[in-house]
Amino acid sequence: MTDPATSQVVCAACSTPGTGRFCSNCGARLDVSKCPGCGTDVSPGARFCHACGRPTTSVPAESAQSRDSAAPSAGRAPAVSSLPWIVAAIALVSLLAFFAGNAFRKPRGSTLDAPQNALPQAGLDDRGMIAGAPAAGAVRGPDISQLSPQERADRLFNRVMLLSSQGKTDSVLFFAPMAISAYQMLSPLNADQRYDMGRIAEVAGAIPLAKAQADTILRENPAHLLGLVLAARIATVEKRDADRTAIEKRFLAALDAERAKRLPEYDRHEADITAAIGDAQRSLGSPTKNINP
Repeated sequence: MTDPATSQVVCAACSTPGTGRFCSNCGARLDVSKCPGCGTDVSPGARFCHACGRPTTSVPAESAQSRDSAAPSAGRAPAVSSLPWIVAAIALVSLLAFFAGNAFRKPRGSTLDAPQNALPQAGLDDRGMIAGAPAAGAVRGPDISQLSPQERADRLFNRVMLLSSQGKTDSVLFFAPMAISAYQMLSPLNADQRYDMGRIAEVAGAIPLAKAQADTILRENPAHLLGLVLAARIATVEKRDADRTAIEKRFLAALDAERAKRLPEYDRHEADITAAIGDAQRSLGSPTKNINP
């Protein structure tokens, strides 16, 4: 801002009047900078652009160019935005809070108190084998960084489901955030992808996220078998017996017509559908039927 009495610029950081481009007291910028997103003039000290809302932490284009040209002679390293580090720090804190919350919910003396192969860096792979010493004839999987986004999401889904079936809860909680993030990068999601992400969220204890995926699938197709399977599983976890019974009735009623559609996701998750048929028939006391597609 400008002091009308002295025609000097008042530093937005320390309120010291001054002239030039930088404050003589604290070194903060005094001149108007450009928004790195839309190019609008931004007042000194502003943290966000008033036009587009983008953070102003990035180096303005004209300043970056001048500093780049001066860098060789001055021996200064180019400025780096702190935004990626802030995002990484927030993600790390969120992940630690997620682990801490699950740890506090565990009953004392339960089998979950003991670590269960939570980190690959601990020297064990997902099958409990010593890293670097695979069994004879075993083939190590490809580097996940070389996979396509869909292949990466599929591989993480399979890993989380395998760990869940083995009861390795800590490992599930370690890989689940990565898997969910991989599916979110595929947006917009189809029913198959939403079911995968919902199942990951379910076994990781993120029930609201799992429920959102089931609701979205059933909003687009109220008879979708995978949407009903996921909704029934969530109702079971939340001990909503009446809702689970109603969902299982819808599932069995829609079974033949939906299977006749031969949707790719039904073939891919045939094992889940078959298991859901058995659960529904036992719960409702229905005669065994429609087990085979």
